[in-house]
Amino acid sequence: MANITAAMVKELREKTGAGMMDCKNALTETNGDIEAAIDWLRAKGLSKAAKKSGRVAADGLVGVVVRDGHGVVVEVNSETDFVARNEEFQALVRSIAAVASEKGVTDVEKLKGEHYPGAAGTVGEAIANAIATIGENMTLRRAGAVSVPHGVVGQYVHGSIGEGLGKIGVVVALESKGNADVLAPLARQIAMHIAAASPLALDAAALDPAVVEREKNVLREKNAGKPANVLEKIVESGLKTYFKEVTLVDQVSIHADHANKSIGQVVKEAEGKAGAPVALKGFVRFALGEGVEKAEADFAAEVASMTKG
Repeated sequence: MANITAAMVKELREKTGAGMMDCKNALTETNGDIEAAIDWLRAKGLSKAAKKSGRVAADGLVGVVVRDGHGVVVEVNSETDFVARNEEFQALVRSIAAVASEKGVTDVEKLKGEHYPGAAGTVGEAIANAIATIGENMTLRRAGAVSVPHGVVGQYVHGSIGEGLGKIGVVVALESKGNADVLAPLARQIAMHIAAASPLALDAAALDPAVVEREKNVLREKNAGKPANVLEKIVESGLKTYFKEVTLVDQVSIHADHANKSIGQVVKEAEGKAGAPVALKGFVRFALGEGVEKAEADFAAEVASMTKG
């Protein structure tokens, strides 16, 4: 049997909001497996967590560039938030985003090999030079992009500290031959919604099948004992509710002027004003450090160690 530590219980509580004893019981029942314990709590009705994103712990910046129907988001991590306020680091993130946009490259390793503007070397070498100059480790973690041949790409940066730089970056693509003056503010509104609501996918079809199957299993376990035909109807209904929570087109808009309307409905209604069909083609949402665990510093121990000797 796994040794259930206080740290494990604390982590599970942070991810689910469940009580301490419930978390301990869940970890005991699942032999210390955090992910399985989350599902166990949900099946018992003790957690309302629809999805799990690891504790946000990494620092750095998310950079966004949008131009000519193409939008890019990159995340560059650093060890401390202090570096994010460094002008040289900010310039580095902006330039990396610009290279990704210009070259149409989102594969991290390929992006590192691209020429860095204003220098003789590559993006990877520019990062290495910044590490040497600033004195802190940095990592180009990921990059993503959307594009449309006709239409607009909207953007939103949350926690902005400068043009195209912040803690959350979103780009969303609306494909249409309609009026750009109508589409542009709509795309920005949807980008803001994405930043706040954090959808997992554009629609149900775009969800990872493993995620859908996992949700089905939770629903089946939660309603175990019911007749098979009843159980399947419950699962079907539960999935519809789940899709409304995690898919962009089914989520209810956060904006007051779109009260009680799904994003899909909002886009459809915009077609009249735009004068042409409008289609949501994709989005990228990066929140700084999501899913990256960083050890918590024991400052008392650190200070004590500094006084020794």
